[in-house]
Amino acid sequence: MRQSSRPVDGLSDAEPETRHDERAEEEKEGNEREPGGRSRLARLRTCHPRAARTLRWTTTALAAALILGALLLPNTLPAVGPKSFTRIPAEAVMGAVVVLWLPRRPRLVAAVLYGLGLTALTAVNLLDMGFNEYLGRGFNAALDWDLLPDAQAYVGDALGGGVATAAAVGAVVLVLLLAAVMVAATVRLSDLLVRHRPRAARGALIAGVVWVTCSALGLTLFGGPIASERGAGALRVHAQRTVESLRDEAAFAKHAQADTFGNTPPDQLLPDLRGKDVIFTFIESYGRSAVEDPIMAPGVDRTLDTSGKALAKAGFAARSGWLTSATYGGSSWLGHSTTMSGLWIDNQRRYRTVTAGDHLTLTKAFRKSGAWDTVGVMPGVQKGWPEEKWYGLDKLYDAYDLGYKGPKFSWSTMPDQYALEAFQRRVHGKKRDKPLMSFVILTSSHQPWAPIPKMVGWDELGDGSRFDAIEKAGNEASDIITDTTRSRQEYGKSIQYSVTSLTQWLERYGTDDTVLVFLGDHQPMARVSGTRASRDVPVSIVAKDPKVLDKVADWNWTEGLRPDPDAPVWKMSSFRDRFLKAYGSTPHRSGG
Repeated sequence: MRQSSRPVDGLSDAEPETRHDERAEEEKEGNEREPGGRSRLARLRTCHPRAARTLRWTTTALAAALILGALLLPNTLPAVGPKSFTRIPAEAVMGAVVVLWLPRRPRLVAAVLYGLGLTALTAVNLLDMGFNEYLGRGFNAALDWDLLPDAQAYVGDALGGGVATAAAVGAVVLVLLLAAVMVAATVRLSDLLVRHRPRAARGALIAGVVWVTCSALGLTLFGGPIASERGAGALRVHAQRTVESLRDEAAFAKHAQADTFGNTPPDQLLPDLRGKDVIFTFIESYGRSAVEDPIMAPGVDRTLDTSGKALAKAGFAARSGWLTSATYGGSSWLGHSTTMSGLWIDNQRRYRTVTAGDHLTLTKAFRKSGAWDTVGVMPGVQKGWPEEKWYGLDKLYDAYDLGYKGPKFSWSTMPDQYALEAFQRRVHGKKRDKPLMSFVILTSSHQPWAPIPKMVGWDELGDGSRFDAIEKAGNEASDIITDTTRSRQEYGKSIQYSVTSLTQWLERYGTDDTVLVFLGDHQPMARVSGTRASRDVPVSIVAKDPKVLDKVADWNWTEGLRPDPDAPVWKMSSFRDRFLKAYGSTPHRSGG
């Protein structure tokens, strides 16, 4: 019989020399030959036929499972489970058809490219998992590569430089190993399909008919379609996301040139706050979940209520609402710049675009008015920070300028209580000719929330050495970051600490002319805040002078430090213009 020389299911056999090459390929699998000309693998098969057969089929099964797993792998951790892999991937059917149609050399090239494609697909799915878990969104190939060094730096600060280096090297090795294994798997299966061309062709035809039927009828299994095109769909989504991001960058650059207050004369900026010491403070990861989640909220709400009563006793009043942050789970600088610029800065490209220009920030408006000195207090900054000029700061105090000699608390270079006391000693408590506008970033509530500082007597802070014993007695970051329940509990405690530090500082050092605006920069990572959590953060204005709060009476914010669930929710980018208008600034548009 010459069955293999006839067309089968619409596919013809390769030319005779190709068939000869295929038989040769099968005989060359051992590579190393003994003097008699027989390969070691061939001898092994002769001496141990059952073991050789088991090994061959096991390897083939693993190769098939690897390829199908890559094609059906979800891009979120909650979706990973046996149900996700009970599908028929269209990409596998099409791959089999192509392999059966191509001659040997093109087939080898196609198999290698297919394996590399599956490697890329697996990599972006894993990146999607990580980004969804921590930032509440998928990976963006056009924007997010810049965040990978920041991620490594975070791991280094939280778990140590050795762990960060090992993780980076391990990730590279893992990708290279995955590529090698995936290519080996696709090459092996392509060879197997061609060696059994008639049966493989019939199988591909049957699988294709089943896929088309399931797709046409919309048949599902375990809540998902049986006919899957998950792999192609994932790559298509990433491609579209990349194209849209590049288009968005050009449109945003044009939009950022227009500014409602860009040409406002200095004497028409913030006239109703003249003579006040104004402090804008961001509390790291202070999100709506801290106030409303059943695990974190009881302690945080109790702290807000207690702190509010203490401030009221000291003569302060407060109003609170909600802002929807431009970022989630991380990239705090996007929240800072969005609030201060009045532009929606939700990715690193936008951030670089706007900070390279001269768009008026809220902090810069104080400096432009000529009525305030401006200062930044940023204990999290540990290297050159050119954005200082864009923010309009006369002076920046970073991690090395505050005189701290104590231990780090995970990512945070110093406890918030110490940073605020240093701010008082070096800046806020000194006499000056002008009032002060301060831009303060508090970092003790930065993930992984271990160890967390504790409050000490304000007169006992010294150079920070007092915190050595507290840091040593605290939790290990590695124990908290891998435990969702403990992460949520410790996150709540860190917010309590930061709020207590700030409100006690205000109670201790605030004056009749002090105006404090404090808010969160973003929600904590999705594993803590929840996969369906909003992007809202609390925002509060605190002052002794009732005229300050009267100016925002029409905002309908809640009295006190804890906003009601139904308090107004604004986009974070709207805050700058609302604040400028509330305190008497006159719009004079520039650009656009």
